[in-house]
Amino acid sequence: MRIAIGADSYGHSLKGSIKEYLIGKDYKITDFGVSNSEEDTPYYLVADDVAKRVSDKEFDRAILVCGTGMGMSILANKHPGIYAAVCETPFAAEKSRSINNSNILTLGEFITTGTMANEIVDVWLRTEFTAGWDNSIQEWLRKSMDEISALERKQFRQE
Repeated sequence: MRIAIGADSYGHSLKGSIKEYLIGKDYKITDFGVSNSEEDTPYYLVADDVAKRVSDKEFDRAILVCGTGMGMSILANKHPGIYAAVCETPFAAEKSRSINNSNILTLGEFITTGTMANEIVDVWLRTEFTAGWDNSIQEWLRKSMDEISALERKQFRQE
C-alpha cells in the first residue's frame, strides 16, 4: 500500500509520531508538508497537494494532520475520488473505511494524542470497505459507491 502523509505547522509533531510508528511497522511512507513548527506552509496547500496525488492514484491512501483535522478534510474532499474523513476515535476510523470507503484520514494534533492516533491509524489501515457488514449491506454499499462516483463525474464535469 502506497501511503502519503502530510501536515501543516500545527500538525507536524503528530505527523512525525505517526510516520515513525508506521515505518516501525514496515509501511512505506512518503512525507509531505512541513517538518517543524517554524515552517509556514498553509494546511490547504498541503491538503491540495496530497489529495491530488491520491486522486491521480499516485498513492492508495493518505493521512493528513493539522490542528483539528477539519481544514485538511474540507480541502481534500474538493478533489474527485477523495473521501477524506476526520476521525477522533478508532470506531470512527473503522466506520469511515467500512461504510464510506475513506481514502484520506485526517487528524487534529490539538485533539488527538500520539497513542490514540496510532490506534486510529491501525484500525483505518486494516479495515477494508464493506468489512463487517452482511452481504445485502455490502452489496448496497458497493452500489452506493458507484452512484457516488457518477455524481462526482457530473459534479467535476468528467462525463
